[in-house]
Amino acid sequence: MKALILSGGTGTRLRPLTYSKAKQLLPLVNKPVLIYLIEKIARAGIHDIGIIVGDTQEQVKKTVGSGETWGTAITYIHQHKSLGLAHAVRTAADFLGRDDFVMILGDNIFNMELDSFIQNFYQQKANTSVLLHTVSNPSQFGVAVVKDGFVTALYEKPEKYISNLIITGVYAFDHSIFAAIDKIKPSRRGELEITDAIQNQLENGARVTCDLVRGWWKDTGKLDDILEANRLMFDAALAQKIQMGNNVTIRNSIIQGPVHLDDDAIITDSFIGPYTTVGRRTRITECEIENCIILEDTQLANVSKKISGSLIGNQVSIQGSPENSSSASTFFLGDHCQIDL
Repeated sequence: MKALILSGGTGTRLRPLTYSKAKQLLPLVNKPVLIYLIEKIARAGIHDIGIIVGDTQEQVKKTVGSGETWGTAITYIHQHKSLGLAHAVRTAADFLGRDDFVMILGDNIFNMELDSFIQNFYQQKANTSVLLHTVSNPSQFGVAVVKDGFVTALYEKPEKYISNLIITGVYAFDHSIFAAIDKIKPSRRGELEITDAIQNQLENGARVTCDLVRGWWKDTGKLDDILEANRLMFDAALAQKIQMGNNVTIRNSIIQGPVHLDDDAIITDSFIGPYTTVGRRTRITECEIENCIILEDTQLANVSKKISGSLIGNQVSIQGSPENSSSASTFFLGDHCQIDL
């Protein structure tokens, strides 16, 4: 079995940050989402991994490398334009060959391992398997109708309630998915939808099974979701602990975990509160911060407002003054921004 991770896309819901950075490389507890997925795939015993890349391919290649770190072999597959998940599978046809494969969207994060999902795929002798999750707002997602453990129908963002079982973006396929993709046409948004391909399989008698998420799952495509995913990863990995990289400097400050401070961070006269990650070489002076993701080489100084619920890019500068105060501030900033308060 091989694995295919989709790391193309434009990340429009996380702009302006994704104008200059792949959304799959945004960090949770200072580790990119994409790396968590590679580690999970490797733990499942899959070592041949293809990564679909787009305009940010050089960033992805620089971050991930050859895959040797995890005992895997990484193949990069360039998708010239994002034309749907089924199009991404078709683009990876040479890499996948006739092998079964797991496909994961690169902005998904979840705490269950893949072993049981893969085991179910083989035990049920399925052509396709989808990982489902129960939610209260299914209209925002593709949903599945399930009977006796098998999927009977799929619907993409239905206007009326059909099911509360959403498709998470984790799939397992055998080679028959390619014939199904060849039979579908682009959707109204001009994309080849993987749900249409699976529906075609169903209409032609394929066995489509499913498994349910055990634990939590998040799509990290929006600000609130990536902050929540960061909190969930903190709870799983660090609880109330404080984790620091090399050469971190803390002067006259209070650090209340869970917090992760990366290499060469400098914290002076500040309070760093729970669920905050601070990137490499970032300097924070006279600030109060909690529930934030702050990337690398950023400087925050003299901000009298508490900074909370924020995602702040690389090489950002926020300079405050004692006269400017209020209850709290929230920032969602792309790379290289400069703000004087």
